[in-house]
Amino acid sequence: MSKFIMLLLCMNAIYGLSFAQKKYELKGKVIDENNQALAGTYVMLYPIEKGSVVDKTGSFLIKDVEEGTYKIEISFIGYQTVTDSISIPEDQPYNAALKKSFLNLQEIVVTDNYAERRKREESLNTEIVNERYLRQNLGGSLMKSLERLPGVTTIDIGSGQSKPVIRGLAFNRVVVAENGIKHEAQQWGADHGLEMDQFAISDVEIIKGPASILYGSDAIGGVINIKHRKLPADNSIAGTVNLSGKTNNDYLGTSVSLFGRRKWFFADFRVTLLDYGDYKVPADSVDIYSYRAAIHKNHLRNTAGGEKNLHFSFGIVKTAFQSRFYLSNVSSKSGFFANAHGLEPRNVDTNLHDKSARDINYPYQQVNHFKLINRSRYQWDKVSLETDLGFQRNFRQEWSKYVSHGYMPAIFPGTLNFDPDLERQFEKFVYSGNVRLSYHANEKTHFIIGASGDLQDNKIGGRGFIIPAYKQWSFGSYAFSKHTFSEKSIIQMGIRYDHGTIHTNEYSDWFTSPVIINTDTTFHYLKRAGNISRSFSNFSWSVGYNYNQERWSFKTNVGKSFRIPIAKELAANGVNYHNFSYEVGNPDLSPETSWQFDAGVEFNAPKFAVETTPFLNYFPNYIFLNPSSEHDRLYGNGNQVFYYTQSKVLRLGAEIHAHYEILNALQLGVIGEFVYSEQLSGEKKGFTLPFSPPASAIFNIKYKKPKMYFLENPYLTVDFRITAAQKNIVPPEKTTNGYHVINIGLGGDVKLQNQKVNISLQVQNLTNNKYFNHTSYYRLINVPEPGRNIIANISIPFSGKMNKK
Repeated sequence: MSKFIMLLLCMNAIYGLSFAQKKYELKGKVIDENNQALAGTYVMLYPIEKGSVVDKTGSFLIKDVEEGTYKIEISFIGYQTVTDSISIPEDQPYNAALKKSFLNLQEIVVTDNYAERRKREESLNTEIVNERYLRQNLGGSLMKSLERLPGVTTIDIGSGQSKPVIRGLAFNRVVVAENGIKHEAQQWGADHGLEMDQFAISDVEIIKGPASILYGSDAIGGVINIKHRKLPADNSIAGTVNLSGKTNNDYLGTSVSLFGRRKWFFADFRVTLLDYGDYKVPADSVDIYSYRAAIHKNHLRNTAGGEKNLHFSFGIVKTAFQSRFYLSNVSSKSGFFANAHGLEPRNVDTNLHDKSARDINYPYQQVNHFKLINRSRYQWDKVSLETDLGFQRNFRQEWSKYVSHGYMPAIFPGTLNFDPDLERQFEKFVYSGNVRLSYHANEKTHFIIGASGDLQDNKIGGRGFIIPAYKQWSFGSYAFSKHTFSEKSIIQMGIRYDHGTIHTNEYSDWFTSPVIINTDTTFHYLKRAGNISRSFSNFSWSVGYNYNQERWSFKTNVGKSFRIPIAKELAANGVNYHNFSYEVGNPDLSPETSWQFDAGVEFNAPKFAVETTPFLNYFPNYIFLNPSSEHDRLYGNGNQVFYYTQSKVLRLGAEIHAHYEILNALQLGVIGEFVYSEQLSGEKKGFTLPFSPPASAIFNIKYKKPKMYFLENPYLTVDFRITAAQKNIVPPEKTTNGYHVINIGLGGDVKLQNQKVNISLQVQNLTNNKYFNHTSYYRLINVPEPGRNIIANISIPFSGKMNKK
């Protein structure tokens, strides 16, 4: 690996230095419709990402630019972004006049002209948020911070483990991509959260709906596209210090970053430390099936945890070449709710667990995720070549005290090569690569051809079994084109071919079980999983169209996607402790296919904006866990048995997002979502799918001003979330009552002498309401959602200039 890194560094440095050329400068002015200077406007040149800020006279100057053709982007909040193509050297100053834009729905999510332009050009429905939004909506995990967005929910277990859900689809149906590489871990597990440091994230793009053409077969439900900080300014050094705290679980966190750039070389470093205790719920006991378990001082015992995260990136940037390395190591340790793990609430040592709310006892999990990514871009006039190379290692261990079940020996044998308390272990190595060739035939037509592939090697260990060790290969190639008929009309088309192979290893119990044939009883090591080798391939395609008028925007997208079955669906045979079930795979499953229709209508006026995004999906062979009447007493701890099966499924729904500006400083808004699904065949025909999210809406009041007393950019928001009861269930699910929650947010920027400090405060579940989330696994054992939580985040940025000598 070290030789591979050194080779890439040498190649990049040699290639970059070969492009040394004479330097030029670009200057100009930016004004508004009344010929007034627009101080503070950003002027950026791409692909080198070199920029300037317009001064109070309206002038800008970008130095040290090499000869070539660039895209210039001029943006200012509240004005329409100007993009153009220019050639360097430029004989005349570049002058631009910006026009005011209408009130825009992105303003309630993120104030960013890029977000507005991206939404108008993308035929799939897209949400984009930035670092400021994440700080203002800080949750226990990245996905909890994004849960306020329309169409985005989570499947939760505990305070820090959340899986992304887009329009009711989750797990391997949603791709999480970081810096161009698909994040790969144990995403099949409900208790396996995203190994992501939300403090290290700059922007998040959420694509709702099938995005398989560019992101591969797992994007059948959508994409969470995570991006890190953009390039720093020339000869600059800067950083941030983030301090955060939460009252519900006595959370304390700090994240410190330092970044800088010296002409063509730049680097970025961050360290994050988090520590939290058991979280509190508005209840003094929980009903775990037929047993009522008391909880001490409202603390859900043994849900404490902590994280230690390191991030480092560096690279070079030249006119025709850019290359950047990203290295991260995310390490966490967190406890499982002691009364729920293994469903033995009577045997929990309450004196041990209730001694401290911050200790972590059995059962708990330790996770380490290492990631190395290289992104490079080569530019030749109208052609660009982009490459992404990635390596990941996900190492996860689950620990609990050895207790024999069924035919397991009462005393663990000393001859085995693993710790008796190691319940499960997963070690996954992933090698990924992407290549994209883009060709801008002219200002109206853009072509992309590309290919992507990965190799996954997942090993297992420990005394428990749920999925076998496996290897998986996948490869896909695609072609995509975008044509702009006019400023109003854009069409996009794409086609992709994917091929995947998966091989699972045979697995037998480490202990013997009696097998009775006629009247003879013999003892055997029972086989839980056999060798399975399956190959899958299929085509995906999509056609999208956007029509944008001055105030109206229309979009539509139709297409077909498919998804390869994962190892758990094919070969599971064990207890899922966090879903309280015994799960059995089906080696004969077909790949999942989906036919989809997405649409969007948006209207923007000076004081009012509204958007609605309906969708329709049809799955001829949707894969899901089907509950049976069986209970496995010998190997499954008495849990109900679920079998993976397939059926025809229809899904439809919509989101709505609107707000009205009553006064210049006061907005009213609403964010709503609805998903309906129905099985059209099989044993559960006529029923919905498990863990289907109920309809919900957020009614929002937002007050913001440029300045108030000593506060700059102050804001106050009140969210009143109403969630309907979920009575549309599939047996053995139980219905969930509706609920309402009030959340408050406030903050702004404070200047202490010359130092700017950003302060964000939240009060979640203001009334300490006791309610149950239908998409939480703890709902199955009657554990309510966390009680009142006051969250504070302080961000202190600092910056300076390097000596050019």
